[in-house]
Amino acid sequence: MPELDATAALKEIAMDEVVLSVRNLSTQVATPDGSRTVVKDLSFDLHKGETLCIAGESGSGKSMTALSIMGLLPEPMARIGSGEILLGGKDLCQVDEIAMRKVRGRDIAMIFQEPMTSLNPVLTIGRQLREAIIAHQDLSRSQAEKRALETMEAVRLSEPVRRLKQYPHELSGGMRQRVMIAMALACNPKVLIADEPTTALDVTIQAQILQLIRDLQRDFGTAVILITHDMGVVAEMADRVIVMNHGNIVEDGPVGEIFETPKDAYTRELLDAVPKLGDMAGKAEATKGQVSEIGPVVEVNDLTVRFDLRGGVFNNVVSRVHAVEGVSFDLNAGETLGLVGESGCGKSTIGKALMNLVPWEGTVRVGGNHVGLGGPVADRRARRDLQMIFQDPYASLDPRMTVGDLVGEPLIIHGIAKGQKLHDRVAALFDRVGLTSAQMNRHPHEFSGGQRQRICIARALALSPKAIIADESVSALDASVQAQVLDLLKELQDDLGLSFLFISHDMAVVEQVSHRVGVMYLGQIVEIGTRSQIFENPCHPYTKRLLEAVPVPDPSRRRDVFKIPVGDIPSPIHRVGNIVERVRYIDVGGRHLVAETLEADLS
Repeated sequence: MPELDATAALKEIAMDEVVLSVRNLSTQVATPDGSRTVVKDLSFDLHKGETLCIAGESGSGKSMTALSIMGLLPEPMARIGSGEILLGGKDLCQVDEIAMRKVRGRDIAMIFQEPMTSLNPVLTIGRQLREAIIAHQDLSRSQAEKRALETMEAVRLSEPVRRLKQYPHELSGGMRQRVMIAMALACNPKVLIADEPTTALDVTIQAQILQLIRDLQRDFGTAVILITHDMGVVAEMADRVIVMNHGNIVEDGPVGEIFETPKDAYTRELLDAVPKLGDMAGKAEATKGQVSEIGPVVEVNDLTVRFDLRGGVFNNVVSRVHAVEGVSFDLNAGETLGLVGESGCGKSTIGKALMNLVPWEGTVRVGGNHVGLGGPVADRRARRDLQMIFQDPYASLDPRMTVGDLVGEPLIIHGIAKGQKLHDRVAALFDRVGLTSAQMNRHPHEFSGGQRQRICIARALALSPKAIIADESVSALDASVQAQVLDLLKELQDDLGLSFLFISHDMAVVEQVSHRVGVMYLGQIVEIGTRSQIFENPCHPYTKRLLEAVPVPDPSRRRDVFKIPVGDIPSPIHRVGNIVERVRYIDVGGRHLVAETLEADLS
């Protein structure tokens, strides 16, 4: 502990220097109903080496604050109405665009929320890094290439020389986020703004990114503005916290004070809505009668999904992605089976295979009916029994149709209802998920993210299914909206006896909603058991690794160093005909544990 105290003391001395000062900032956006102020009279100071977290729900003004500071507002739709943004004594509000381009990247840099949309898809990573370096530093091409390689090594990307020659689509989400950090830090800026840098990342990749920001901040003394709605990340990273609501600062103070004694009701609501790992410890998975004794609604045996990759002059199959390998499980009536693991482990592929949306091998029965073997009639019957809620509600809703038509479409396709009966049934579904029949004539873009997810739930309920696959159905939602949707799913399960296959990478949410949990790694279920078995007594090393990486929403339990793995998960791609090492799992006391390792031809 003395070493930690010394580090904290040095940081406190360094933080005497103010590097960025925002005074009475107001940002306005043009709407059909007139100008609207989305950031209202915002003021704060950012000190050298400090991490300032700006927290709040979607629409609170967090990202608009960052874009205002960076001078990236989409004019003329949005503009700074009043205020000052002082960086090194210069008011950025009075700087023209040509001069601002020299400030961005050199003095102040930003990591955007979605790296894939921020990187140029037709340029290599190396070229994009070189462009950023040459634009702000007087370096030759060879010097810029050397600097680009140094920044890639600084963010601990594996095989940095090869990564510089690759394109964005060839990298994983975590790798692309590290490239964005490398680009932001290439010119050693005084201020780094990170806008939701870990929202869509798995817990282990999130831990790597947070640890990386900590290390780079320590090495370079960079001041960080971290924008997030994840209070666990706030507790792990922040020195000071600003809580925003509807463009206003409702609370501002040290992180410990905000979490221990929040003064504003909105802050208390945010903290109360956060699911905490371990909250369900000692609680029964289900009371008697909640999980039916009828038997499995969904039976999966030896499910295998592989995708061919072609190449060469004759476009032959040269390798295969082994997305899912020999997975077996049952989903019982009235039960929620959580399926967890990192991106690429095969979770979503299992959901798509059960819906017969990708080619697969093995045996799948839904409500006793074979999927894919009984012809169109049996498949349609199975589709009525099993529905799916997709990860991105906006992408899964046709923007040209009204939401009432979208919810009613399955009823028309299956010949269940039409006319007034169809209207009444759709209205009842809207009421069931907490919406009103008056909203049925609106289009998807007129709803918030949480409301769109409710519309998707209503559509999934339209055919009165026995089971629903929820694929990352709450991962992109704010904590309070997430809690509302989870409460709705639980209410539907209690009232209708629904079964859920709940696919997620958020371990705290999975613990909250699941009766049983399956952990996936490289296309296989490596451990499966009751919620208490998995979360209170994990057996597999990978399960332990996932749990150790979850951020704890309590500053008093902040970890000095995240327990994170070295490197990334091995690739599921193997060349055709290759003999690769494969692990076989057997069932021991209701849980899949390692039995033996063998060589198997996965071609």
